[in-house]
Order: sequence, then C-alpha cells, then structure tokens
Amino acid sequence: MTHSRLNNKLQPSVALMLSIVLVACSETHTSEPQQSSPAALEEHYTMEDFPRVEKIDAHVHANNNDLSFLEQAKLDNFTLLSINVDYPDFPNIAEQRKIALQLKKLDEEHFKFASTFSMNNWQHEDWQQKVIEDIDLAIKQGAKAVKTWKNIGMTYKDKTGQLVMIDHPSFDSIFGHMKDKNLPLIGHQGEPQNCWLPLEEMTVNNDRQYFAAHPEFHMYLHPEFPSYEAQMEARDRMLAKNSQLAFMGAHMASLEWSIDKLAQFLVSHPNAVVDIAARSGQIQYQSKHDYQKVRDFFIKYQDRILYATDLTHGPGRDAAEFKQEVQDKWRQDWKYLSTLGVSQVPEVDGDVKGLALPKSVINKIYRLNAQRFFNIKQS
Repeated sequence: MTHSRLNNKLQPSVALMLSIVLVACSETHTSEPQQSSPAALEEHYTMEDFPRVEKIDAHVHANNNDLSFLEQAKLDNFTLLSINVDYPDFPNIAEQRKIALQLKKLDEEHFKFASTFSMNNWQHEDWQQKVIEDIDLAIKQGAKAVKTWKNIGMTYKDKTGQLVMIDHPSFDSIFGHMKDKNLPLIGHQGEPQNCWLPLEEMTVNNDRQYFAAHPEFHMYLHPEFPSYEAQMEARDRMLAKNSQLAFMGAHMASLEWSIDKLAQFLVSHPNAVVDIAARSGQIQYQSKHDYQKVRDFFIKYQDRILYATDLTHGPGRDAAEFKQEVQDKWRQDWKYLSTLGVSQVPEVDGDVKGLALPKSVINKIYRLNAQRFFNIKQS
C-alpha cells in the first residue's frame, strides 16, 4: 500500500475525530455562562433538612425560666437571642434579665440575650450615667446588644408635653458609648404602617388582631400623636447622628409594607441590618402580589436580613402548648423561605408559595448574619 493511499484511508477518521473534539469544545464553552450565577443553580433546602441545619432565632422573648423554649430550640437546632424590652405586658426589666442570665448559665451555646434600659426618670440629670453603667454591667454579663422600644416616640413626653423621639439629645451619650463598646442597638421605632389605618383596611390579620387588643398603640385612633412618617424620620435622623453604630431595625425596621422602601433604608444606612420578627405575613402578602420581586429582594440583600420570630414565652404558659406553637412557627417559616411548598398561613388569606431561596442565602439569613452582627461565636 502506497503512502498516498494510506493517507486517503485515514482522512475520514481524522475528520471525524476533529469534529468530535470541536463539538466537545463548543459544548464546554456554551455551558460556562450558565455557571456564572451560582445562586440561580444552587439547590434549595427541603423540609427534611430543617432539623439538620444550624439556625438562630435573632428576636425572641424568653420571660419564663421554665426550660420549654430552650428544649425546643435544641431539638430544632436553634440558638435563641432573647431580647429584654421595656414593655408593660412583660415582667419588669430586672426580672427579664434575671431569667435571661439563668437560661444563659444553663446553656450558653444555645441561649444569648440582649439588654435594654428603662425610661423611668429619663429627665433626671444622672439618668444617662446610670444607663451607661448598667449597659457596662450587661456587657460583662454577656449581653449581645441593647434594645430600645416604641415607648420612645409613642409614650414618654418631655416637660413641654412633646413626645420624646429616638433622635432626642438625651440618647446621644448612650448611643455614643455603645458605639465605642462595639455593642449593637436593636431599635423598634414606630409600628407597622397598618397602625395608622382603620382595622378593616389593614393588610394582614395579625395586625388587625394586635391593634384591636391594644387600642392605646393604634395610632389611627390617636391623630394627636406623631405620624408614621415622623417616626421613621426621627429614626433616620438618629442613625445619621450615629452613622458608625451597628443597628438592627427590628420588625423589618417598620418598613414591612414595602420592600422597595426597605431597600432604600439599607442602602442609606450601611451599618444597619433588619430582622423579620413578626413580619413574615407582610412579606408573604407582598409575595402573593409580586413573587419574583420579593425573592429577588432576599437574594440581593442576603447579608442584611436576619431570621427572627418575636416568639414570647411568658409566665404561666403551658409547656406542651408553647412547644407546639414554637415548632409550628419555625417550620412554617422554613417552608416559606426554603422550599417551593404552598402553605396557608394565619397572617394572610389564601395560598402562599415558598420562595425556595438558595442554600447559601438561607445559611446567611438563618445563622451567619446573626453570628457576625452580634459577635456570636460559631459552635
């Protein structure tokens, strides 16, 4: 066989091999752009994953030294951040801290707490110094933050009869001290926007129930009080004065009604995060109307959102009943945030489709953001 004939026989095989290589290279090249958005391809968690994933509920109120809350947290792989608050329906502040320290001593791995301060005698000349001294004590006791409540802006008045807002100069030295100590502020300013609407116009069932039971805080009934906008403006002025202070806007920073407004808040205040405590219904209400917009918001601001519930273990609660309430709430939220499952929830009417957020986003919202913000060491 001559050399030329041998080449002629080999040429079809060579051509076939070359075409296979070219196709393989072409397929490799075209697949690369699909991997440029990991969140879009990443698998989401399932309900079966719930007990296996380490989680933090960054806003609860453990006001009962019964161990039911802590026991359920350990079963469901949660760490609790229990927040003391100057709220008349709760035990007094000293008792709240006593309970927190007892539970913390029993299981420091799964129980953390945040302190607060009383507004009583706030106009006395030594009030600020006493608050600062108590904050220092709380830090020594392990407090992860300090909370201010809506009674600032909605209850306490100065000598002229004007309501004391959160940007009042009396708080400057306190917040400055917290900044120096790297201690975050948890702020509950104002209320849901629904608070300024009649009950029948409110968007979610839990707001209607709460304000029907607490007419003293239903601002629609109190037009002499500051408006919703005035509450938000005072909060923003306080943050402008304390731009280096780490701040968590409790309850979605009272901007729960609009993820667009909430996005503007996060952009304007880079040291701020928000929790979703007691506002999951507001999120679900919006996702029923614009599902993709809500899902995109959670992905875009995945480093700024903390999972939280506002679950409250008050004195006298039946242990088994409370454990069931906790279990139901945690699983309900997990289904909505982590899976594609369709649910019926008490806050809104009709079916609610789960957001199925990527695993990396869920890990941040449920644990990593709280660990970073509150300086909670990984177990």
